[in-house]
Amino acid sequence: MIDRERYPVDPWRLIERKYDEEGVAETIFTVANGYLGLRGNHIEGRGAHEHGTFINGLHETWPIRHAEQAFGFAEVGQTIVNAPDAKVMRVYIDDEPLSFDETEMHEYSRVLDMRTGVLTRNVVWVTPSGKRVRMRDERMVSFDERHLAVLRLEVTVENADAPVTISCQLLNRQDGAGIYAGDPMATKSERKGFDPRKAEKITERVLQPVEYWQDGLRSALSYRVNDSGMTVAVVADHIVDTENDYSARSLIEPDIAKNVFRVQAKAGVPIRISKIVSYHSSRGVPARELVDRCRRSLDRVVVEGVEALFQAQSAWLTEFWARSDVRIAGHDDLQQATRWGLFQLAQAASRADGTGVPAKGLTGSGYSGHYFWDTEIYVMPFLTYTSPQWAKNALRARVLMLPAARRRASQLNEAGALFPWRTINGEEASAYYAAGTAQYHINADVSFALGKYVRATGDLDFLLREGADIAVETARLWATLGFWRGTNGDSSFHIHGVTGPDEYTTVVNDNLFTNVMARYNLRFAARIVREMQAADPAAYADLVERTGLDEGEADAWERAAEAIHIPYSEGLGIHPQDAFFLEREVWDLEGTPANMRPLLLHYHPLVIYRFQVLKQADVVLALFLQGNHFTAEEKLADFDYYDPLTTGDSTLSAVVQSIMAAEVGYQDLAREYFEHALFVDLADLHHNAADGVHVASAGGVWTALVSGFGGMRDHDGELSFDPRLPSDWPELSYPLQWRGSEMLVTVTRDALRLEVRSGDPIEFTVRGSALRAAVGEPVVVALVGQGPVRPGRPTLRQFEDARRDDGTRLSASVPVTTTSIPILEVYED
Repeated sequence: MIDRERYPVDPWRLIERKYDEEGVAETIFTVANGYLGLRGNHIEGRGAHEHGTFINGLHETWPIRHAEQAFGFAEVGQTIVNAPDAKVMRVYIDDEPLSFDETEMHEYSRVLDMRTGVLTRNVVWVTPSGKRVRMRDERMVSFDERHLAVLRLEVTVENADAPVTISCQLLNRQDGAGIYAGDPMATKSERKGFDPRKAEKITERVLQPVEYWQDGLRSALSYRVNDSGMTVAVVADHIVDTENDYSARSLIEPDIAKNVFRVQAKAGVPIRISKIVSYHSSRGVPARELVDRCRRSLDRVVVEGVEALFQAQSAWLTEFWARSDVRIAGHDDLQQATRWGLFQLAQAASRADGTGVPAKGLTGSGYSGHYFWDTEIYVMPFLTYTSPQWAKNALRARVLMLPAARRRASQLNEAGALFPWRTINGEEASAYYAAGTAQYHINADVSFALGKYVRATGDLDFLLREGADIAVETARLWATLGFWRGTNGDSSFHIHGVTGPDEYTTVVNDNLFTNVMARYNLRFAARIVREMQAADPAAYADLVERTGLDEGEADAWERAAEAIHIPYSEGLGIHPQDAFFLEREVWDLEGTPANMRPLLLHYHPLVIYRFQVLKQADVVLALFLQGNHFTAEEKLADFDYYDPLTTGDSTLSAVVQSIMAAEVGYQDLAREYFEHALFVDLADLHHNAADGVHVASAGGVWTALVSGFGGMRDHDGELSFDPRLPSDWPELSYPLQWRGSEMLVTVTRDALRLEVRSGDPIEFTVRGSALRAAVGEPVVVALVGQGPVRPGRPTLRQFEDARRDDGTRLSASVPVTTTSIPILEVYED
C-alpha cells in the first residue's frame, strides 16, 4: 500500500528517502506529546499544506449561523487555532536560501525514530556556486517535560568558506498567513469542494498580542484568543556552538520574533544551533503569567542541559514500549506500521493531562480539533490496559464537562447530563443535530469506558470520588429519554429519535447499538450505586449530596434495563439496526462507481437516509462491545447481513469489522480489514490524512490486534482469551495491565502463553477453561486451531431471495439521477 522506495521498511523507524511537498508527510512526521504538537513541516517554513503548531484545547469560538434556527440548536462553534510557530530555522548560503524546488539536492532523508522520539532530517545540497552544504536537523517534543520542545540544527559547508545566515523565528501564522509564506489553509484539497471533515476557517483576527520581547537570545510572544478568552505564550531560547566567527541580531514585532545568526563559516567547520521552546496556555491565566512560566521551563533546561531532555525522552519511551509494544513476528512491514500507530496514541494522549484526546491528535486541524466518542470506544482500551494513568486523565476530562453536560440535557428537556457530540470546551459544537446531538449513545460510551477502566484497574477511589457522578447522570438521561410501552400485557422500554454510530441512518427509533449500550449504562449505574451504599456509606452520602440521588432511582434503572427493547427480525434472523431499518431498500454498494465514494461527498443526506447503507459499523460494533449478550449464531448472521452494506466511509469501521470477522471465522477478511486500518494514514487510503492522523483508527488497530487476533475479552470483569491468529503469522505477543499486575501474552499457532511479569496472580480463561498465572509461574495452553474458518466474504447475493417479516422482498439498487421522467412499472413479486 505504500511507496517502499520512498518509505522503506524498518520495524522501529518511519523513514522518508525522497522529498515531496505534500500534506500527508507533514501529518505522519508530526512530533507531539498530547499537549503540544509540531506538524512535520520543514524548518525552512515555506510552502506547506498546513503550517501546524497545536496546543490541546487552545481554541477560538464563533457563533454558529443556522439557515433556520430552532430551540436548543448548538449556538457557539469551537475550532482549534494555530499556536505561534517555532519550527522555522532558515538557512542561507551566500545569501541564497535552501529551496527544495530549486536546489540541486544530492542526499535527502527524514527519520522518525520511535525509540528515541526524535525526528531527524539529513540533507546535502549544492549551491549554484558549487558549494556543498550538509545539514542535519532534529526535532523533539518532550514527553517528560510537557511544555518543552527542542529543535537542533547543524550546518557544514564542506568544500569552501562561505557566509552562512541562520534565521530562527517565531511566527503567528494564525493571523499572519498571508504575510508569512502564504495561506496554509488554502490547499488544493480545499479547492476541490465541500468536505465536512475539515476545520472551519475564521477570517477575523484570532490572536490578540499581549506581551512580546527579546532578552539576549530569548524571544517571547504572547496572546489572548479573541473570543474564547484563552491565553497562550511561547518563549524560545537559543544556544550557538561553533568554532566559526559569528554575530547575532534580533527583531521583535507583535507577530514575529527573529534571532538571526551571521556566520563566517570555514570549510568543514560545523555550525550548531539548539532552539529550546516552551509553550504554556490557559483558559483564564493572564498571558504575562504564562510568559513567566515559559521562562521557568527554559531556566530548568539551562541548568540541566539540552542533552538531558533527549536522554529523558529515550528513557520515557523505553518504559512506554515495555508496557505497550505489540509484536508481530515475521512481518516487519506490519510491525513498522503498528508501532507507528501506537506511537501516535502516545503523541495524542500521554500528556493530555485532563484535557480530551482530539480526533486528529495534535497532527492537524481536521475535525477542528474536537473530541468525540472516538476517545472512549477506540482510544481508551489501549490507555486502560497499557497506561492506566492516561486513561484516568481522559476520564477526568469528562468529569470536568459534567456541568456543561447537565445544562445540555436540560436544554433537550431531559434529566441528568448529555455529553456533547463534538466539543473542545465542553459545550456542544455540532451544528447538524441529526448526525450530532442525536447521537445520545455518547453518554453510554463514556459510562462504558468508565466501567472498563474501573474493572481493569480496580481504581475504586476514582469511581467513588468522581466517576460515579458520570454513571448516575448518564443513567438519568436514559430514564427520561426512554419510555414504556405495553403490548399484550407486557411492557417494554423504548428509546426513540436517536442516531447510532452509523451516520448514514439518522433520528430513528430503537437503534440497536443505542439500546444495548443504554442497557449497559443503566445496569452499571444501578450496580455501583448499590455497592457504594453497602460498602462505603460515607462515599454514598457524598454522591447523594453531589447529585441529589434518590433511593428509588437505581430500581427504576434496573427495571428499564431489563425491559429495554432489542430489535430482532424473525424472518431474516438478524437484529435490525433500528425499528424501521428493514423498511428501506438496499443500496447496491457493489454497483456504486468508485468515483461516487465516499457517499457523503456525492449524495444529499436525504438520499442516503432512504437506503439500507452504513457509513460505519453499528450493530457489528454492539456485537463486539457487548458480545456476551449475543450468541455465536447471532453474531455470524448479523455480520453476514451488515458487512456488504457497510461503506467504510468512516475510518472507525475497518477495525471493528476486522475484530468481528476474525471472531465469526472470516479470517482472510479480518486480515484485509486490519491492514486497511493499519495503513489508513501511512498510505492515505481515505485521501484526507493531510488533515491529521485518524487517532481512533490507531487505537482500533491495537484493539484489532489484542482483541481480534489476540482474542482478549473482559466482559463483566472476567478476563478471557480465544485467539484468531492469521495463518501466516507465526507469533503475536502483547503486554497488558490488569488490576495492578503486568502480564505478557504470546500467541502461536499451537499455544497461548501468559506470563505475569509483576504484581498479584491473575485469573483468566482460555476458551472456557479457568486458569491462574503468577510471577514465575507462567501458563501455557495448547490451542487446537484458531477458531472457525470461512472462505471469502459476505456479499449482496444474500438479498436475492431475502424477505422482510411482512413477506415483501428486499432489493438492491443505486440511486440515479436522470433528466427524463421515469415510467413506473407495476411491481410484481
